Amino acid sequence: MILALTGFIWGFGLENELEAKSMPEIESRAMMVPVNFSELAQKVRDGVVNIRTVKTMKGGGPVFKHFFGNPFGQKNPFGNQDRFRDFFGPHHEEGPSRDFKQQSLGSGFIIDKAGYIVTNNHVIENADQIKVKLADEREFEAELVGRDPNTDLALIRIKDASDLVALKLGDSDALSVGSWVMAVGSPFGLEQTVTAGIVSAKGRALGSGPYDDFIQTDASINPGNSGGPLLNMEGEVVGINTAIVANGQGIGFAIPVSMAQGVVKQLQAHGSVTRGWLGVSILDLSPELAEYYGIKGKKGVLVAQVFEGDPADKAGIKANDVIVEVDGKSIESSRDLTRTIADIAVGKNTTVTLLRDGEEKTVNVKIAKRGDAEPLAQRKSEDSERLGIRIAEATPETAKRFGHSETEKGVLVVGVEPGSKAHEAGVRQGDMVKEVNRKPVTSVPELRSEVEKDDEIQLLVKRPNAGFVVIKIG
Repeated sequence: MILALTGFIWGFGLENELEAKSMPEIESRAMMVPVNFSELAQKVRDGVVNIRTVKTMKGGGPVFKHFFGNPFGQKNPFGNQDRFRDFFGPHHEEGPSRDFKQQSLGSGFIIDKAGYIVTNNHVIENADQIKVKLADEREFEAELVGRDPNTDLALIRIKDASDLVALKLGDSDALSVGSWVMAVGSPFGLEQTVTAGIVSAKGRALGSGPYDDFIQTDASINPGNSGGPLLNMEGEVVGINTAIVANGQGIGFAIPVSMAQGVVKQLQAHGSVTRGWLGVSILDLSPELAEYYGIKGKKGVLVAQVFEGDPADKAGIKANDVIVEVDGKSIESSRDLTRTIADIAVGKNTTVTLLRDGEEKTVNVKIAKRGDAEPLAQRKSEDSERLGIRIAEATPETAKRFGHSETEKGVLVVGVEPGSKAHEAGVRQGDMVKEVNRKPVTSVPELRSEVEKDDEIQLLVKRPNAGFVVIKIG
C-alpha cells in the first residue's frame, strides 16, 4: 500500500461486533442518511482555514527530492525511493546551485479565539513564511508555536485577528464504524471544499511510527486537505485529515482528535512534546505465547529486552515478563503500551502489572523522559541506528514466537525500519542472525561488536521456512 500525505505542492516545487438484531431494525438504521449537510457545512466553515507556505530550497535538484521525498522521515512505508531518481535520470540532481522558492498548500482549523490553529506538521515544516486565509477572505501572517513530527501535528497562531470562530473538539473514541463524517479543506487549492462519507475503520496503523492510530474514512480527501478537520454530525472535530492511499479512491486517514488534544496542549504550553520512557523492547503476544503464559484473550505485551539503567530495569522488570496493565489500564498490544507510556508525565510513579512465571506481580516505575532520537518502547541501539534493525536475545519463547526452534541460538531481528539499509538489503523481521562476516554471534553485544568493525557487512541468517540466507549490507 502506497500512502501520500495530503498537503499539496504545485508546479515543480508546489506543493464490529454487532448484537443480533432484526433485519427491519438494521435496514431502518441503514436508511438514516442525512437529508443534506448544508446546515453543518455552514456551521463550521468559519473555523476552517487555508494555509499557504513558502520554503527556500537550496539548488535546483532538491526540488524533485522534496516533491517525491519521504514525508515520514526514516520510517518510510514506501520502501526504496530510488525509482523516482531512475525515472527522471541523474541529470535532475545536476546543474548550478540556486535558491528556489517552493510554495505549498494545506488546511487547518481554529481551536481558540486567540488565534491558535491546528494543522499537520508536513504542511508547515521548514517553512520560511506561513500565511493563513480565513473563510471571510482575510489573510494573516502566522507564527509557528510548536510542532510534533512523531504525530505529524503542528500548532500555529495568527495575531490581531478579531471575530474568530473556534471549532469544538469532539470525542473520536466515541466514533463507530459506519458513522457519518464530513471533511472540510482546500484540495488542490479549492478552498472551503466539503465532502462527506462514513468512518470506514478505526485504529489503522500505516507504518509511519509508534503512534499510528488513524481513522479511515471514505469521505473524499485529496492533496491540500492536510490539516483540515474531520467532523461528526454535531459539527465537532473528531480527526485531522492527514493521508491518502495514492492510487486508491475512498481511502483517507485522519489523526484521532482524542490523541491530538494532549499533543496540542503541550505545544501550546511549551512549544514541544515530552513523552514518557519505560526502557523496554516489546513484542505482541502470539496465540502460542498467550497459551504458554496462560493469558486469556491474548491480553498483554511480552518484554523481549530490558535496557540497563532505565526505568524498567530499576523497577525490576525482566525479559519474558508479560505486561498486562499500566495504572489499571488494560494493555492488549504493543501499540497500547507505547501510547500509554508516552502519555504519562515524566517523573510520575506508575504501577505496572505483569505476569512472571504465571504469577501476577505489580511494580512501581518512575517514568523517565524519552529522548528525541529513540522510539518510546523500543530504543534504537547502535546497530539499529546504522542498519535500521531492532534486535533481541533469542530465548525459547521469543524464538518460538518467530517460528524458530526453542533451542535455536543466535540474535533475533524483532524489527526492521522501512527504507533502512537492512530493509533494502532484504533483512526481515523474524530472521535469526547466526554469523556476522563469518563470525558466530549468540548475543546482542556480540552482534553489535561485529557490526562496528566493518563498513560492509555480511549476515548469515536463518529464516523460518526458508533455511539459511546470506545478506550483504554496505
